[in-house]
Amino acid sequence: MKIGVISDTHGWLDPQVLAVFAGVNHILHGGDIGSPHVLLELETIAPVTAVSGNTDCDPTWREVETVELSGRKFFLQHIVNPRNPDPVLKERLERVRPDVVVFGHTHQPFAETIHDTLFLNPGSAKSPRGVPHRSVAILHCETNGLRPEFVELH
Repeated sequence: MKIGVISDTHGWLDPQVLAVFAGVNHILHGGDIGSPHVLLELETIAPVTAVSGNTDCDPTWREVETVELSGRKFFLQHIVNPRNPDPVLKERLERVRPDVVVFGHTHQPFAETIHDTLFLNPGSAKSPRGVPHRSVAILHCETNGLRPEFVELH
C-alpha cells in the first residue's frame, strides 16, 4: 500500500502533487489545509483523512484523527513535538498506540521512529521553512515495515 502524506498547503495545491500522488491508496493531510478545494482536489486521487491546523477555521475539520490503513494505526495532529510531547499528546499516544504519527506545522520534512512509532512530517507543500524545497511524502507500507520517501516539489 502507498499513502500520500501532505501538510501545510495553506489553500494552494501544487499541480505536481496530483502527479506525485497518482496511484496512492490513501492521502493523509497533516493540517493547515487552508481551503476545502484542496481536499476536494486530493479526493479525486484517493480517499483523504485530514486534520485542522493552527491557521484553519473550518469547524468541520477535526484537530485529531485516527485511521487504520494496511493493518496499521495512523494518528494525525498538526502540532507535534516528537521528542518531547506535551502531556495531552502523550496521553493520546498512550491511548491510541499508533504505528505512525502524521503532523505538520514546522514546514520541515521529518521522519524518525521513536518507541516503535514512526513520526512523519512531509514538510510544507506550499512554503518551506529552513529547507530549500517544498515537499510531500509517500509512505510505502510493506510487509517488512514502513518506508517514508520524501518528494521535493520544484
